[in-house]
Amino acid sequence: MKKLTCVVEYSNSKVGGVLFFMATTQFVLGIIVAEALYPGYSISKNEISYLGIGPSAMVFNTSIFLLGLLIIVGTYFLQRAFNIKILTVLLTLMAVGFMGISIFTHNSYSIHFIFAVFAFLFGGLSTIYSSKLMKLPISLINVLLGLMTLSASVLYLVKQYSGLGAGGMERIMVYPILIWIIGFGGYLIALPEKS
Repeated sequence: MKKLTCVVEYSNSKVGGVLFFMATTQFVLGIIVAEALYPGYSISKNEISYLGIGPSAMVFNTSIFLLGLLIIVGTYFLQRAFNIKILTVLLTLMAVGFMGISIFTHNSYSIHFIFAVFAFLFGGLSTIYSSKLMKLPISLINVLLGLMTLSASVLYLVKQYSGLGAGGMERIMVYPILIWIIGFGGYLIALPEKS
């Protein structure tokens, strides 16, 4: 008797979309768990990267490393699907930034800062550039999310926290990127298969 096997093939864009979605979802949950594990942690006063040096270090550093790693793998599939080299470079640099943040924690501030700049700068630029793949209104939303990240980055660098504190302003830098990656992943998953 023959064994029946079911083989499902997905397009490169769908695989990339799933990886982007999973990367960000696990990281958002990782931040929530890390904040809960860190006694006295303040989302207003404490920067996100403090989670990488306290009692929550294992959870946070693993989660942000996975964020970067899954984005790199997802970017490979995105490049195969669309061959957009500029977006591939931007996403890869952002992902390297996230991975570097996990390796060079807040204790190694100079190197950590360089990787954080990579994550936020190239994350904001990736968000804006990805609008070329999408139609209105989602393409416009991407541009706005990218501009929010870049604007908040400038305010953070000049220490103008607008009453949010350093941690609050840093979240205004990070969360638009995370929202975009989840949305972008969903968009890629929903693209119709080529016949």
